[in-house]
Amino acid sequence: MAVGMSGPRATRTAVVRAAGEPDGVTVAGTGPGGQALDPDDLPDGLVVADETGRIICFNAAAVRITAVPRAAALGRPVEHALPLEDLKGRRWWELTDPYGGLATRVGQPERNLLLPGGREVLVSARYVRESPTGPVSRLVISLRGTEARRRTERSDAELIATVAHELRSPLTSVKGFTATLLAKWERFTDAQKRLMLETVYADANRVTRLITELLDISRIDSGRLELRRQPVDLSAAVERHVRAHTAAGQDPGRFLVRTCQPLPAVWADPDKVDQVLGNLLENAVRHGEGTVTIDVAPAPAKSDERGAAVTVSDEGPGIPEESMSRVFTRFWRGSKRGGTGLGLYIVKGIVEAHGGTITVGRGPGGGAEFRFMLPVSTPAYMQ
Repeated sequence: MAVGMSGPRATRTAVVRAAGEPDGVTVAGTGPGGQALDPDDLPDGLVVADETGRIICFNAAAVRITAVPRAAALGRPVEHALPLEDLKGRRWWELTDPYGGLATRVGQPERNLLLPGGREVLVSARYVRESPTGPVSRLVISLRGTEARRRTERSDAELIATVAHELRSPLTSVKGFTATLLAKWERFTDAQKRLMLETVYADANRVTRLITELLDISRIDSGRLELRRQPVDLSAAVERHVRAHTAAGQDPGRFLVRTCQPLPAVWADPDKVDQVLGNLLENAVRHGEGTVTIDVAPAPAKSDERGAAVTVSDEGPGIPEESMSRVFTRFWRGSKRGGTGLGLYIVKGIVEAHGGTITVGRGPGGGAEFRFMLPVSTPAYMQ
């Protein structure tokens, strides 16, 4: 029996024997230049049963995902080799009945099923018929592991837990102070009222920042981060952020800004660039020590594309070598000084959405050094 393609592309199909198959059983695959396709080269598990329901193909990925030896699967009825159950403990093959069910069915969508011992697998099936309502001549099953999905679920759960924790504190403060002011307004002096209102305002801003981070993560993960490009003066943007830090009480002597002129005209989203600069400078001020040096210069000559680079470095303890590969992942924190651990993940997403790059290393003063490069680029309507 040949398991493979038919129709107009059949001339490009190469027929090979699947590893470990019984004599006379072949699997057909399409390869460049007529090369044979080995089922063991497929990244997903492939299980094929013949018209009697016995397994004729069980590739290496299926062995890895199910932990069922190939020899124990080949030639056996599929319901015995893969006794799959749904999450309610019901036998999947009895529910789906590929060979005895409705003749109009063409397959089963992907589902999360269990093998004996609780091993989870993602299973989808295709019923191959020689005619639209004829008997099933082949049952083709695709298997995938659940590790990637579990990692995503754990990451989402951690994100929810982190945000809930970060929201609880400012919302408690807002609720407490407003309730106190409403109940005892006349008892407080103007100075006390002002202090409580300033606290409410600051905590409300903190909630707004958290919500903005959540929206940014959602857009970055889905590839829907919108950019409104216009000419951006990176040097002026850096100076503006430094002035904001000094106005907030930082020593002006702590910042050293060096600009190498002339800078290429960079087209970028100014709000997103401000977000990147604000996060990197905040990290350097909060987690670093000594002088915070900001270098603005044309992208290195060895770069493949023209652009401008901004480097932010400090003289603190820096980032341990073993942690540098995790700096731009969700929830990474360089210290125990608060924060959600989402800022650098968002920074990387913004820079890459602009077509740029961002790196982390050790600065000349021993502290952390972040460098991001933005290409010159142009808005879509000018291209």
